[in-house]
Amino acid sequence: MAGLIPQSFIDDLLDRIDIVDVVDSRVKLKKTGKNYSACCPFHDEKTPSFTVSPDKQFYYCFGCGASGTALGFVIEHDHLSFPDAVESLARMAGVEVPREQRDESPQQKLRKDLYQVLELADKHFRLQLRQSPARQHAINYLQSRGLSGEIARDFGIGYAPPGWDNLLKELGKSSAEARLLTEAGLLVERPEDGRQYDRFRNRIMFPIRDVRGRIIGFGGRVLSADEKPKYLNSPETPVFHKGKELYGLFEARQANRQLDRLLVVEGYMDVVALAQFGIRYGVATLGTACGEDHLALAFKYTQEVVFCFDGDQAGRNAARRALENSLGAMQDGRQVKFLFLPDGEDPDSLVRQVGAEKFSRMVDLALPLEDFLFDSLADGIDIQSMEGRARYSKRVAPMLHRLPNGVFRELMFASLAQRTGLPLDTLMELVDAPPEPTAPTPPPQPSARPQRVAEPRQPAPNAAPPVDQGYDEPPSWLQEPQQLPPRQSRPRRQAPLIPVSNGPIRMPPAKLLCSMLLQHPELAINTPELPHIGDSPDPQLQLFLQLLQLLQQRPGLSLPGILGRWRGSHGQQATNQLAELAQIDLINAARLSGQYDVQQEYQDTLNRLEARLAREKQGSQLEILRRKNFNELSESEKQLIREYHQGQPKP
Repeated sequence: MAGLIPQSFIDDLLDRIDIVDVVDSRVKLKKTGKNYSACCPFHDEKTPSFTVSPDKQFYYCFGCGASGTALGFVIEHDHLSFPDAVESLARMAGVEVPREQRDESPQQKLRKDLYQVLELADKHFRLQLRQSPARQHAINYLQSRGLSGEIARDFGIGYAPPGWDNLLKELGKSSAEARLLTEAGLLVERPEDGRQYDRFRNRIMFPIRDVRGRIIGFGGRVLSADEKPKYLNSPETPVFHKGKELYGLFEARQANRQLDRLLVVEGYMDVVALAQFGIRYGVATLGTACGEDHLALAFKYTQEVVFCFDGDQAGRNAARRALENSLGAMQDGRQVKFLFLPDGEDPDSLVRQVGAEKFSRMVDLALPLEDFLFDSLADGIDIQSMEGRARYSKRVAPMLHRLPNGVFRELMFASLAQRTGLPLDTLMELVDAPPEPTAPTPPPQPSARPQRVAEPRQPAPNAAPPVDQGYDEPPSWLQEPQQLPPRQSRPRRQAPLIPVSNGPIRMPPAKLLCSMLLQHPELAINTPELPHIGDSPDPQLQLFLQLLQLLQQRPGLSLPGILGRWRGSHGQQATNQLAELAQIDLINAARLSGQYDVQQEYQDTLNRLEARLAREKQGSQLEILRRKNFNELSESEKQLIREYHQGQPKP
């Protein structure tokens, strides 16, 4: 077993280390008299109450009471065990950690040797990127991907030149060294003759680090599309288990004082490309689906995990697997979301097209687990029918039963009860029933999409899609305007579910009109007179009229400009409500086909609303007239009654 770290070494290490350097490398400190101060990293605050004393080599927070030495700070801030924190400080001081050990097991010695040889291999690959005669091909590739030297350094990117034995010649000069390289997954041994050769050849090399920063393996990416496989990972070794590691997690923790979220993407280049644009919270699984061990690791350092998937069928299937693996990890306070990209895009290509700000906003607006679960499990079911609700309940209830006990679980069952109209007791009886098979999602079609009703109707030409679609395909982010609604204002799906059809958008007309105006302000210019809408006391219609008046007076306003003026005249709460309406169209953007005519839909909605309000007004007038004696009515009032009975009411 590993020995204890001598207390004398710990005392000497704390004497060597300056707590100011330790803290300042993680939290930006400001000199205040003899001490240093900052906003506390252990609780949310706006006024600095966290103090570091260089004289006492101690930190203290007057807000939450957190205190301790440099070692205690690293343990709490970096979420490390005591030995790992000592190792971290020792690396900072440039010293080795001694161990009081007598008997080191063969497994422990092997692990120690593997860490050392992997470190040497990393230095070799990075040196080749600078000195190999073949390096220009790799440099050109990295430059074509827009990577800076700083990002390449942060991620330790290197290069494995062409050739079968470059690494073997450099680090495997003896048979024992070659065996160790093979154990580390760096060499491949041919079974027929035992000859060894380099596993990684002519590839960009990405070192894979554990949460302590130790190199445990490598990933190699091809330089041209003709070579296969695109990504090649180290095999399983005593120090590398790909099902338990996340590429980029160490770098994300180094770049962020506190990780608000982690974005799980597919490949190394996606992580690195996002970092190049300042998005330093990307991680990638290592050739496997994101499993329970991955999620347990991620949730040690953040409370929000966002899965990023392609919008194709493979992406939808991967999202379903991630959904199922996430259920057991959904303790109260944790969030899991799903972001689906447009067809043919990956995070690397998309962030280059839309920029970091818009990409980050897309992540903000990612689909929460509860919405994706309830919506995706409704595929192939007519929720409007009793039989459909029964099937839906039988399909969803066992999934919800996998959630840990807590408030979130109770809310999910309550939401299912509201969507199906079944009491909670009945739903709980379904949790042990055999799961209802989920209907396979058909491949996406260019002009149509899967329906949940048994016999879907054909859409009318230029008909707007229904309001509750849009989760089975990714939003067309690239077709959206550059202005996006503010963060943290995404509207939530309302239960119960509305059955899907191909008819006009089933959204309250006033909300639909506001949403279209916010996303297409130019509609306000040619809006006709609206006498009946203008007379309506409906608050939503009054909101629409105020918005319409603003855009008619200032036709050039963008969405941020609209929201800014609204905040100044109506306050923050009203602005948040307006922002929610703005996002209704944004979130359902994928529903809008190229043939969809927003001008026509806007005008049709106005006409239907005016006609309905006219009928309601006429009905109210007739109700009053019916209570009077017919002979006491004026000629105009008598004519109104005659027209009504002749079936020719005038608006």
